[in-house]
This record gives sequence, structure tokens and C-alpha cells, in this order.
Amino acid sequence: MEMTVKPRTSQEKLAEGFIPAVAYNKEKNISFALNRKEFDRAFRRTSTTGLFDITVEGGETFPALVKAVQMDKRKRLPIHVDFFMVTYGEAIEVSVPVHTTGKSQGEIEGGLVDIVTHQLQIVAPGPRRIPQELVVDVTKLKIGDHVTAGDIKLPEGCTLAADADQIIISVLPPRLTAEELQAETQAAQVAGLVAAGELSEEAAAAVLEGDASLEEAKAETEEGKDLDKDSPEA
Repeated sequence: MEMTVKPRTSQEKLAEGFIPAVAYNKEKNISFALNRKEFDRAFRRTSTTGLFDITVEGGETFPALVKAVQMDKRKRLPIHVDFFMVTYGEAIEVSVPVHTTGKSQGEIEGGLVDIVTHQLQIVAPGPRRIPQELVVDVTKLKIGDHVTAGDIKLPEGCTLAADADQIIISVLPPRLTAEELQAETQAAQVAGLVAAGELSEEAAAAVLEGDASLEEAKAETEEGKDLDKDSPEA
């Protein structure tokens, strides 16, 4: 993406429609102004993986990647951009977005595909070899399956910078309905009361089968304890 920008000093007032920007590396730092609309259109297409060939009017031309964009929170428009200057043919570590394709077997069974890690760290052999995205086919994944960083096929020349065992995509079981969640919560509560001796196993079974409320079951258990105390054999 080619972009011509205007040189600027920190105190210089910007022309209408332009925003401040800076490009840097370990050796130098260059301030300039760029057209907001032009940059916004380009950045929406390429994000942080897109290479910009920046030409400063009356100055040098250099390749750079977007490092950070400061946004106007109300208008959702860029108000300042940081670029990182790169070198053609030199390996570079970048964060590349992960997307999926296909419908997994797990989804057909009612599960949910969860992209655990949306950005994967890789090393590209050069700025022009940075992939725009990494696409993973999830068609064969079943509920409980997952894809790790090491499972993802990278473009030729690219290597993984993240932990190979890092989970990137998981297929989760179906979400519980409100009724199922309530039943599961009640079962856990009943089990706790049985363990504490506040419910008998018979009373607990009545609650779980819907034959008695929790309050009724507790009262029944207390009555049973009182009868045991009053029994001549007690």
C-alpha cells in the first residue's frame, strides 16, 4: 500500500483532514502527517499485517507496518498512528489474525467453535511475505477437539513464534438451557446438603425427581431426625 505523507514538526498545525503520525525503528524516528480518510480506508483492509510504502514529500521512502492506532472513542476515527519501519528481505515477527472456514462436526451436533486465540505470533521471512490471515478448516472437528498453534499450516518460509501447544481453536459442548442450568445448580446444592447431613438420601431423591421442594425435603429430614431421637431405641 503506497502512501504519500507530509513532513511535520511537533508544534506544526495540521491541515484539515490530516492526522499526526510517527515511524520509528532502533535507529531513527520520523514525524509526519497523513490523510485520515486515506489511511482509515487502507487500515480497515489490511490491519496490522499490511505493509505501507510511505513516501515523505521532499524526503525519503520507507516500508513500515502499523504498530498502534489511537482512536477517537466517540467518532471511532484514527487520531494518531505509530508505524514501525522494517527492512525488505529481513525476517520479522508479527501477529497474524486467525479465522476459520467450514462448519465443524461439533457444531452440527450442537456444539460451538471457540477461537481461543485470535492473533498468532509468527516469524515471516520478510515484510512482503507476511500473510494477511491464517485460515483453519474446522470441518472435521468434533466436540472436545481443539487445534493448537503447532497444528496450523503456515505459508512457506514462515515459522511459529508462539508455543506449539498453545490452544488456538476449541469445539465446546452445547450450552445449557436455563432449565438445564437450574437443574444442574440444584443437583449440586442437594449433593452438598446430603454431604452436610441436612438432607437424607430419600429426601434428596424426592427433590431431584420433582416430588418435593427443597424446603419440604429439609423439613422431612428434620422430622426424621426428631423421630429417631424420640424412639425408645435411641
